[in-house]
Amino acid sequence: MSIPLSRRHIARLTLGLAAAAALPATLRAQTALKPIKVGVLAGPQTPVMEIVKANAAREGLQIQIVEFTDIVQPNEALAAGDIDANSFQHIPLLEQQSKDRGYKFTVVGHTLLAPVGVYSKKIKSLADLPPGGKIAIPSDPSSAGRSLQLLQKEGVLKLKPGAGMLASPMTDIAENPRKVRIVELPAPQLPRALDDVDAAIISTIFAVPAGLQPGRDSIALEGTDSPYVNVIVVRTADKDRPEFAKLVAAYRSPEVKKYLLDTFKGAVLPSW
Repeated sequence: MSIPLSRRHIARLTLGLAAAAALPATLRAQTALKPIKVGVLAGPQTPVMEIVKANAAREGLQIQIVEFTDIVQPNEALAAGDIDANSFQHIPLLEQQSKDRGYKFTVVGHTLLAPVGVYSKKIKSLADLPPGGKIAIPSDPSSAGRSLQLLQKEGVLKLKPGAGMLASPMTDIAENPRKVRIVELPAPQLPRALDDVDAAIISTIFAVPAGLQPGRDSIALEGTDSPYVNVIVVRTADKDRPEFAKLVAAYRSPEVKKYLLDTFKGAVLPSW
């Protein structure tokens, strides 16, 4: 038996159906993803981000990769609004630059660990380092501190109690029995300095483009217990944008993990 509908019921039903039909379009409009620009250091980070870009495209997010040639430019560009995110730095570097320059940034995801290693054309082991030998390290404070921590771990020197990740070669070395001379240089120059020093501490980011394989060529290598995991960083005001959750998921993927393990043979490690 059918039940007749009043005009009021028909009107309500019509409005309800119209609202239901409009809802998916409204939700799609609310969740539409805007294209983003992501900064990386030119070199081995670029092909990794190309995989991330392809993963993100399948989820409706378009990424433009922007390459930089030093470790200052990506954060400057992010602060200026020239890019939307960057993926190149570890937390100590982020903290140091944010303190020095007043950046308001937020970490939205962890990516990989690119260990630093000690390389040399003159010695086969740090035990062979001559008295007064020269070791080149990166000049930026966070990387310099990281290098000193590695030299302490390898028994070359001892740092003062309380010297942390920003330890300075000028003020924080307590014992230096071999009177090693520490030479600070911009990180990209370190591979070219190997002819002029006894050893150099070089990040994988700069070692690989110079033809150095950390597992094969280093005479000492940072372990997996390092606190220097790399991160994806955005402006704090933008941290809740849905694009960044998609970006992190596209990075922390099986495809990226396989690429890192296959390409770098353990010299670059996924953090997931």
